[in-house]
Amino acid sequence: MAPKKGKGDDDAPKPPPLIGRFGTTLKIGIVGLPNVGKSTFFNVLTKSQAAAENFPFCTIDPNESRVPIPDERYDFLCQFHKPASKISAFLNVVDIAGLVKGAHAGQGLGNAFLSHINACDGIFHMTRAFEDEDIIHVEGTVDPVRDMEIIHEELRLKDEEMIIPIIDKLEKTAIRGGDKKLKPEYDIMCKIKSWVVDEKKHVRYYHDWNDKEIEVLNKYLLLTSKPMIYLINLSEKDYIRKKNKWLVKIKEWVDSHDPGALVIPFSGGLESHLQDKSEEERQKYCTEHKTQSALPKIIKVGYAALQLEYFFTAGPDEVRAWTIRKGTKAPQAAGKIHTDFEKGFIMAEVMKFQDFKEEGSESAVKAAGKYRQQGRNYIVEDGDIIFFKFNTPNAPKKK
Repeated sequence: MAPKKGKGDDDAPKPPPLIGRFGTTLKIGIVGLPNVGKSTFFNVLTKSQAAAENFPFCTIDPNESRVPIPDERYDFLCQFHKPASKISAFLNVVDIAGLVKGAHAGQGLGNAFLSHINACDGIFHMTRAFEDEDIIHVEGTVDPVRDMEIIHEELRLKDEEMIIPIIDKLEKTAIRGGDKKLKPEYDIMCKIKSWVVDEKKHVRYYHDWNDKEIEVLNKYLLLTSKPMIYLINLSEKDYIRKKNKWLVKIKEWVDSHDPGALVIPFSGGLESHLQDKSEEERQKYCTEHKTQSALPKIIKVGYAALQLEYFFTAGPDEVRAWTIRKGTKAPQAAGKIHTDFEKGFIMAEVMKFQDFKEEGSESAVKAAGKYRQQGRNYIVEDGDIIFFKFNTPNAPKKK
């Protein structure tokens, strides 16, 4: 019997198109000037990963790491089921060497850095708001707003360098060569050029790109279209007392230059300090100083910025978080587990995590009428616990 349709199954709202690569093995790069604390932050993240219990350890490259996403829901499911295998969701983080002024023109190791950023799908933009005479600042003084402007301008100039030859080539074929098929792409690239080159703005500041424009943006994957999260590296003292003379200026600059972007203060010094302590000492130190690590928040926000979320499969054999893009429908989510699940999809049996936690077991969720059978138009939500039913494709028919 076909599953009962979930409410509004057919007229499910169409998710907004996303700028960026389509996939779930997306990466976020740590970008900033030299000596702002990128490697300290990366090392703290990598150590936090090494400590994750039963995690398939993987440092893909000396400068690339998979960091588990801290999630109380996942921890609860692991405690409840005590499974033989546990696999959390993770964020791929890349430590990109320091960018310097003039990088777009090859200053420092400019072009190599910019190609590393190109391989990422989101950016942790790290800036330094701490004074330390032992750590020289490449520009001579600490001024995070100036530093952010340098990075912004380098990324924009690199895009400008890329846009102009694309338009020249399109002009040759679409305008002078009369290829009507390419004319819409040419018009869109001209619009992008006037935004990035003439108005000197980043692609992501403009929130009204339409579907066709996003298609073109996704073909060229410009650096300024990547989502950016601003990490402000403070001294331990400033982070604990939640005060720093630069914070208001930084927030004002981000609000006017990158509206809607997140600014997260943290302290690389404090994070390193905490990591060297045992769990008990760490909690004691945080309670005494009325502070806490910013890492869980940074990791979760980075993951969400890539438009990723996950659903769970959970039982005594395995508790696992499966990464999907936001807006993924049930059959495609099933395909993350195995392609046969997608091909032979029948239905998704879905429990909300909160219902499972409140009711205390799967049978109690069913008894409370909160266990849902969803069809192929169901859009999977973050934290759903799902059991997929499917036909095995090409299985010999039973006589």
